[in-house]
Amino acid sequence: MENTHSVLVLCLGLVFSVSLLVLVANKLKIAYPIFLTMAGLIISFIPAVPKIHIDSNLVFLVILPPILYDAAQNMSLKALWKWRRIISVMAIGFVLFTAIAVAYVSHWLIPGFTLEQGFLLGAIISPPDAAAATAVLQYTKLPKGMVSILEGESLLNDATSLTVFRFALAAILTNQFTWHEAAGGFALVTVSGIVIGLLFGLVFYAIYKWLPTTANLDIAISLVIPYIIYIAAESVHSSGVLAVVSGGLFIAYQNHFVFSHSSRLRAGALWSSIVFILNAVVFFLIGLQLPDVTAGLSSVSMRTAIIIALAIAFVVITARLISGIASAMFTKFISRYITVAQNNPGWRNPLIIGWVGMRGVVSLASALSIPLLLDNGKAFPNRNLILFITFVTIIITLVGQGLVLPWMIRKIKPDGNIDDKPNDQQIAEIELQLMRTAIMEMENRYAGKMNHNPLLQHKYEFLKHKTVLLECSVLDDGKRREANQLVNEYKRIMTSVTEKERSKLHRFRKKDGYDDDVIRYIENRLDLEEENMQDDIE
Repeated sequence: MENTHSVLVLCLGLVFSVSLLVLVANKLKIAYPIFLTMAGLIISFIPAVPKIHIDSNLVFLVILPPILYDAAQNMSLKALWKWRRIISVMAIGFVLFTAIAVAYVSHWLIPGFTLEQGFLLGAIISPPDAAAATAVLQYTKLPKGMVSILEGESLLNDATSLTVFRFALAAILTNQFTWHEAAGGFALVTVSGIVIGLLFGLVFYAIYKWLPTTANLDIAISLVIPYIIYIAAESVHSSGVLAVVSGGLFIAYQNHFVFSHSSRLRAGALWSSIVFILNAVVFFLIGLQLPDVTAGLSSVSMRTAIIIALAIAFVVITARLISGIASAMFTKFISRYITVAQNNPGWRNPLIIGWVGMRGVVSLASALSIPLLLDNGKAFPNRNLILFITFVTIIITLVGQGLVLPWMIRKIKPDGNIDDKPNDQQIAEIELQLMRTAIMEMENRYAGKMNHNPLLQHKYEFLKHKTVLLECSVLDDGKRREANQLVNEYKRIMTSVTEKERSKLHRFRKKDGYDDDVIRYIENRLDLEEENMQDDIE
């Protein structure tokens, strides 16, 4: 009982601590994954702080599935298909090229480091982390196409790296490795992972569609979906990552047909909070790993280990930069023969894409999952050195590259896709069509009711006025800015009015005859009205 109490206090204290640190990060305008990692690293030097050890099973079974599922839910399937070629090249080609480069350089650089161990290390540190990419990119201003590419890559590259990791680990444990078996195994793991995810997606779609669920049940089921899919895929030695991603994408594009508005609102709020907490805690824990990582480092001196780790981190960064430039050159060449999303990527966007390669907790968890002993009972060779190199690479890429990224974007000024419409134009065009549909429906079916219902008449007039405003502005940037100013003024005033209503509402709590559940119901309605006034798309 006492142990349970201690664990609970530790978890609560951890969440509260990272929340305070995120407040500081927001004040300093630093992406919270970077700041939390730095804070954890600094705190780890305090002698009184106990050593923290991340269990690899905790990451793979508890933290990774919901983060991947939430990222898949928010990923645009249209964008994923549009950029499918470059995302596939990055998720497979970039990872394999980086792993090969790390394997041969580490084999040449480190005495006694075999090529199999090099591939194991390369598989661990080659893929950018999904959680790191998603969290850091929220604090940067990149063209939408680039964000879609980077997020799509981060969702899929773990499957490549974890597959290479499996075969490299098996080669070390059994002293056997064949290329054709590895290639066939990779294809089988990839295809089976996608199929398993889609099958489970269909099962949960049927549950949502045909059974009488409620908003609370919808959310409860959604919380277990990523875990069920991941565990099912991993239990048959398939890719749990691809299974969760494919299942999440399928469900995301069906939930509008099976979820009520209440389910979507509640689930969106809950999932964003859960994923934020998981991300924040895990980045903080990464920084705190320093004492645990360095404790077992005895095969080489600390100075030598740091030099080797910095050299490998340089290889990782350089290999990705080369991959980005090479992919742009190949895209320009192949565009002569096939249709590609962007015929001439130039050098700016590929350079930024090559630089955005933050590693994170998946790499550290993979390193920690290396067994302590071989099958013959001997210690796993260079395990602690691999773990240390992984830790340094994470710090260099996450903190170093992450801090430099905003400066690089300002200096390089990446190009946006000329075919992309600005968000405000897309919003104006869609809202215009929706309001025309609403006006036509009210005129055709409810004209008589509007004559004696002033509320319907008011809504009808509001839609007509807003339609006229949008019709004049939808194709004119200047008029659209003027219309946006009017709309923003309307939202600002109505938000102020709603706040006054809320203040008045709370006075009823002190009056007899008015129940709290009724007041909460009205407050929820005011909250939804105020939420509708906010601009969610930047």
